[in-house]
Amino acid sequence: MEQYNEKIGTRKDLVSYRIETAKSDLKSAKILLNAGEYKGANNRAYYAIFHAINAVHALDGRAFKRHKDAIANFNKDYVKTEIFPREVGRKIGEAEEIRHASYYDDFYIASKEETERQIAVAGVSRKILYGTKYSMK
Repeated sequence: MEQYNEKIGTRKDLVSYRIETAKSDLKSAKILLNAGEYKGANNRAYYAIFHAINAVHALDGRAFKRHKDAIANFNKDYVKTEIFPREVGRKIGEAEEIRHASYYDDFYIASKEETERQIAVAGVSRKILYGTKYSMK
């Protein structure tokens, strides 16, 4: 998958766009949480994490079409090598499971507490991203 096109923007532009998308998703998750829409909030919190992961991949000139590939390669290239803490990798996996259940399981009941944890993971993931050499500061 092509990462960027100099005619429409640089790699840094793509990374910035993905980080802004992650921020927007996190903001949406919080709004949905406050509205009692826990399944939707879980979904947006997961996408905040996913877009942050894709920002990291973009910094290294990589992209993945499938979520499982993006997450697996993030874990292989950044968590296993301890660029990011192992706990982040575990929490991303849990977030993916919650999002999947919230979105696809007709009888899944998302709780406020679970959704608050999902949003907290998204917020921590974003902060960890900013605290590494992969920061866009």
